[in-house]
Amino acid sequence: MDTISIVCQFFLSLSLLIVLHEMGHFAPAKWFKTRVEKFYLFFDFAPFNSLWKIKKGETEYGIGWLPLGGYVKISGMVDESMDTEQMKLPPQPWEFRSKPAWQRLIIMLGGVTVNFLLGFFIFGMMLWYFGKGYVPTSEVKQYGMAYDSVLLRQGFQQGDVLTKIGDQDFPRVDASPFIEAVVLGNVRQITVNRNGADTSFMLSEDIAQQITSQHVSKSALFTPRIPFYINQLAAGKSAEKAGLLKGDHIVAFNGRPIPYFDQFTAFAQQNKGKTVALGIERDGKRQDLNVEISEQGTIGVVIKPDGFFKVEREKYSLAQAIPGGVKMGVAFLNNQLKAFGQMFSGKISVKDNLGSVISIGKLFSPSWDWEVFWNVTASLSIILAFMNLLPIPALDGGYVLFLIWEVITGRKVSDKFMERAVTVGFFLLLGLMVLALGLDVWRHFLQKLF
Repeated sequence: MDTISIVCQFFLSLSLLIVLHEMGHFAPAKWFKTRVEKFYLFFDFAPFNSLWKIKKGETEYGIGWLPLGGYVKISGMVDESMDTEQMKLPPQPWEFRSKPAWQRLIIMLGGVTVNFLLGFFIFGMMLWYFGKGYVPTSEVKQYGMAYDSVLLRQGFQQGDVLTKIGDQDFPRVDASPFIEAVVLGNVRQITVNRNGADTSFMLSEDIAQQITSQHVSKSALFTPRIPFYINQLAAGKSAEKAGLLKGDHIVAFNGRPIPYFDQFTAFAQQNKGKTVALGIERDGKRQDLNVEISEQGTIGVVIKPDGFFKVEREKYSLAQAIPGGVKMGVAFLNNQLKAFGQMFSGKISVKDNLGSVISIGKLFSPSWDWEVFWNVTASLSIILAFMNLLPIPALDGGYVLFLIWEVITGRKVSDKFMERAVTVGFFLLLGLMVLALGLDVWRHFLQKLF
């Protein structure tokens, strides 16, 4: 049943994103009186026919058999349909190639525009309906808080509970007011509860520069401190290979006690690429397992703070939720750009992080959870928009690049060149899809057999 739920959520999310993305192309094309021959969810490439189709006016609407995307076939446009015969005929007034460059540019940018706006809208509606979860400071007194190294150098200690910034109380574990006060407001006095007593100290004058220059994300500055219980294992990673299981409690690292997860991460960063002995408690019994730490200082597990403290919900009005959703979407996109940058620079392994539909499917909850569903859908919408903007022929970004060139120079790229570029781009994308699927199959299925 879990698998059926995940598959249903995946196809519902994917279908929603594809239909609205293609509608972003379809609507301006019709607005500019450009003929749209087909509007398809999924691909209907040979050798199989459409699963369903209907003709209304000049457009055929249908559902294809290959669930790798969708498309609108616009007359007079070189696209993934590879219909080159039409391009040999004289241009007609209703064709894409006959329209001014600015109209063609709007048609091509329509899909990614819709996906960006959809992602922001869904995030906003989530804030309006579900609110935003937060942990009250009073809830973390038992274990305290864990701090990034940049704050540890300022005088914080692991386990401190931040209670005041200047003369303002700190009622929830949220880095936003801390950054606003310290980085933007130049507040330097900090009060923490340490071992049951209040302690105050001053931050250095260059604390804002230290935080910004080291690109410390808000979510990493400080978090509630929790014991290390494994909630989920990544397929094919070192934790699974070593025999760790969901629910295991990690209590030691090379013989040294580590009651909290932040202690593990600190030791793991010091032992990248090494095999270490982790002490675990399972079913009331203690045992040691040898686990390899990756070059990123990870072992391939997911933890969740659920159950250690109560999470409250901050309610948003509609007027607050809309800009809040945009802010969430921009922050998510910024994190994705940083991740891609680390991949291209070699700091993050491409083969360990490149995923296909299998990895996407695992983002959804095994039981149907609408909050998780909409969060994943909003995130995928923004990723889809970003990926489609890449300047690769056969993607929207490739067409946009050529159109911008035409607008700037006044010289139109020839149809023959476009045909060759789209062909190369199509097979490049197909190769990346096959590679991503192959890596996923290896990680999630085959690697367990070897």
